[in-house]
Amino acid sequence: MFTLKDYISGIVGISLTLMGLFPLLNSFGIGPSWFALHFLPVQIFIYILAGAGLYLAVESIREILNSNKIGMISFVVGAVVLLIGLLPLLNGYGIGPAWFAFPWLSTMVYQILFIIEGLFLFIAMFAMEL
Repeated sequence: MFTLKDYISGIVGISLTLMGLFPLLNSFGIGPSWFALHFLPVQIFIYILAGAGLYLAVESIREILNSNKIGMISFVVGAVVLLIGLLPLLNGYGIGPAWFAFPWLSTMVYQILFIIEGLFLFIAMFAMEL
């Protein structure tokens, strides 16, 4: 039986997937211009990426406790995405070396990370109940 926590995970997962998919499609010329989400600063996306990575890591612990094999994969994905989002934030506040900024990561990589993270959160909606 699905609980409210499961539905929230699914809604957040769909939202993150769309936040990554719309700008990615717009970069290929598909969809209207508001798909690009240019009205939001890039820094906001990094905060969202880090927060959602933490949320995925926490949600995957519930999957692991239910003896679900996808839980460990979700935890690793959540931890990696959390680091990719957290290290540039720390560098923005002057903490850590210059490579924490990840200047080699393009916007497209962040959009793909949003899609992957969103899909794993949507999968977690079902996997937490197995």
